Amino acid sequence: MSTQNPMSRRSFLKVSAATTASLMASGNFAYAAGSDVLKVGLVGCGGRGTGAARDAVVGADNVRITAMADLFEDRLDRSYAGLQEAIGEALQVDPAHRFVGFDAYQGVMVSDVDMVILATPPGFRPTHFDAAIEAGKHVFMEKPVSVDVAGAQQIMAAGKVASEKGLSVVAGTLYRRQPSFVEAVRRIHDGMIGQVVAAQEYYLTGPIWLHARKPGMSDMEWQCRNWYYFTWLSGDHIVEQFVHNLDVINWVFQSHPESCIGMGGRIERVDPSYGHIYDHFSIEYVYPGGARVEAKCRQFVEGTRRVTNRIVGTLGTAELHPRHSRLVSYQGETLFEMTEPGLNAYVQEHTDLIAAIRSDTYINEAQQIADSTLTAVLGRESAYTGEELTWEALMSSGQSLVPPSLAFGPMPFPAVAVPGRTQLSRAPWAETSP
Repeated sequence: MSTQNPMSRRSFLKVSAATTASLMASGNFAYAAGSDVLKVGLVGCGGRGTGAARDAVVGADNVRITAMADLFEDRLDRSYAGLQEAIGEALQVDPAHRFVGFDAYQGVMVSDVDMVILATPPGFRPTHFDAAIEAGKHVFMEKPVSVDVAGAQQIMAAGKVASEKGLSVVAGTLYRRQPSFVEAVRRIHDGMIGQVVAAQEYYLTGPIWLHARKPGMSDMEWQCRNWYYFTWLSGDHIVEQFVHNLDVINWVFQSHPESCIGMGGRIERVDPSYGHIYDHFSIEYVYPGGARVEAKCRQFVEGTRRVTNRIVGTLGTAELHPRHSRLVSYQGETLFEMTEPGLNAYVQEHTDLIAAIRSDTYINEAQQIADSTLTAVLGRESAYTGEELTWEALMSSGQSLVPPSLAFGPMPFPAVAVPGRTQLSRAPWAETSP
């Protein structure tokens, strides 16, 4: 399989350097408000990236997808074919703007696009976000935005640069764009259920996809095609999936947690083909003021499904469910209730971002999604190590899980974490595969 894009790598790097220098000299880092067409580049052509590109076109007028990048050529080709069918003439990606390989994202950054969609596995997100902001692009980035402390710190730093340049950044935390959640959280902040003293967070769901390893497939390709099952790529499902709920609770408390103690493990997914991640977690987070949050997530074939957020206040409780939100007093009175009106939050994310770009009213969600991602990392590391872990200890750990260089070939990964034995800040490329 080819891992090179149509332009030569040497020529491409020359163009990259020249274009970046030109942008820096001119200060032309933002989409010109009032321009007829907004050009979008897609980095990461899996299901979520393809969906996000479609959502951007649906979410606003005069949007065109004009550049695409992915690690794998076959995945880019499938995405292109799917987008051709879904958005028709809004797909305007010529062969010279379809980039493949580990450095494919660079091709999008030096293309004539106003905005980029970052939807690769989250282990790559910090590097891609940094490059997008350096290139002067507005950004939509899927959650989570890193798998470790180093990556989150890179996101925060680039987010500050985005503010300085007037670039808008929106993250894929779709609950923040569901009207029932927005209205419920506003009422919680206004004191409708009193002081928030506790919460329960649930993401109890089923398993996801698994791609069989084919003969001749390198370690790196196998892991990248099954990225969900390797912490350096996904962060584990507590980070990749449960971050939605943890973002809600940070939103409610308007803060990240101070510490946590957690546990988890593998019960169903014990075969080595599932990499080394857990299939269940249970975390107790402590927020400022001593409020406790019980957070549980799992991916089992069978069992009761539950995806919801329950907030406990001194005057009542709130349930924020994907389909409705409800606040109730301890006397049984319904204080607020709202069913989701059917608004597509996946589309609304792009509508809001593009409106901000076109009106020069900037949005920057880099810090809040970095905090929510780190909240998930904090819980994961407490469960992996078996230790109570503070936010300060995590942030001072320097944890970095993503290899310093990326190439197809051998790629070790850690054994399944064992609480009491596993240490924080493991570097998978420096360890031996089981």
